[in-house]
Amino acid sequence: MRECLICKAPIEPFISFGRMPIANGFLNPENFATEYFFDLQVACCGDCGMVQLLEQPAREQMFNENYAFYSGTSQGMKIHFQAFAEQVRRDYLRSADPFVVEIGSNDGIMLQNFALANIRHLGIEPSANVAEVARQKGIRTICEFFDASLARWIVSEHGQADAFLGANVMCHIPYLHSVIEGVKILLKPDGLMMFEDPYLGDIIEKTSYDQIYDEHVFLFSVTSIAYLFHQHGMEVIDVAPQETHGGSMRYIIARQGVRPVSPRVFAYLRQEEEMGLKKPAVYDEFRRNCEKSRDALMTLLYDIKKMGKRIVGYAATSKSTTIINYCGINADLIEFISDTTPVKQGKYSPGAHIPVRPYEEFTARYPDYALLFAYNHAREIMAKEKNFIAIGGRWITYVPKVQVIP
Repeated sequence: MRECLICKAPIEPFISFGRMPIANGFLNPENFATEYFFDLQVACCGDCGMVQLLEQPAREQMFNENYAFYSGTSQGMKIHFQAFAEQVRRDYLRSADPFVVEIGSNDGIMLQNFALANIRHLGIEPSANVAEVARQKGIRTICEFFDASLARWIVSEHGQADAFLGANVMCHIPYLHSVIEGVKILLKPDGLMMFEDPYLGDIIEKTSYDQIYDEHVFLFSVTSIAYLFHQHGMEVIDVAPQETHGGSMRYIIARQGVRPVSPRVFAYLRQEEEMGLKKPAVYDEFRRNCEKSRDALMTLLYDIKKMGKRIVGYAATSKSTTIINYCGINADLIEFISDTTPVKQGKYSPGAHIPVRPYEEFTARYPDYALLFAYNHAREIMAKEKNFIAIGGRWITYVPKVQVIP
């Protein structure tokens, strides 16, 4: 038995995905023997409803000078964050000289919209390589982990913030209580926190278990987020579902009683209760669905190989690490993984050690099938890969079900 990271109630796992490496830990052959692994187990707290990992690697192992994910590589995400920034500017920045802070700002994909509008901003990014990319774009960025101490320093240097933003980062942080204390120090009395992360309801509904990997220590619901912030005198005043990452939720948080609460919050709380997101039976069914999805995908891959067809992985994503290692996919099944990120090219996938090769090798000799590891960008990718489809290439996807397209 372990303790819930949010409310300290006892919890126990409802699933183990087995021995798992660092999701973004793409590596060279000389590092195979010393590769780090941990047991990827997941639990749901019956008291507060927070779904969480029972073990997470040290933050420095995941976020460092070799971090292999750059948000700005996706045109779709650029458009998404431009709209996010525009909503903040339009609806919530009312002071004469607003100040915006973003946690986990990566390569500055969101903050660049504030920089271009000459709005004071600060990015907090613990991975040195992506923080440097942001600085080169002229985006004010510090390479730190956020906590109450850093919040005090920011206030002393820049004053309090009107908005504290985050995208696909809050679910990475096991010490959320410390972060929220920092947010309260940093924000003006009427300031807002806005963040979005993969949504538990979508993960359960779509069996998108690839959302579960080392960085995602939490899978949020409106219920668990409301409980968490209530402990700190703050409340969810609005929510907005997003299509990104296969289904996300944007949460808008303020100090209790400062702003009216949208009816959407209460609607989602009722909906989550009806879904049973705190009930063990829901997670037992989710585990069975994960096992069925795994078995169906492996059967399909083996059947394709028996026909003498070539399969190549498309996009060396963090999500692919869970799929590959949980299912038991190896280089005998897929020749290599095609990826456009230079820092990944020439390396090998975490755990299974499948070669990662430049995108040009995908187009130079198209495979018969492409296993789409970036299914959450399927629309953008398939529009880009019309030539692959034109020569008879077919896509393999696994969320919400294992299938071949077209």
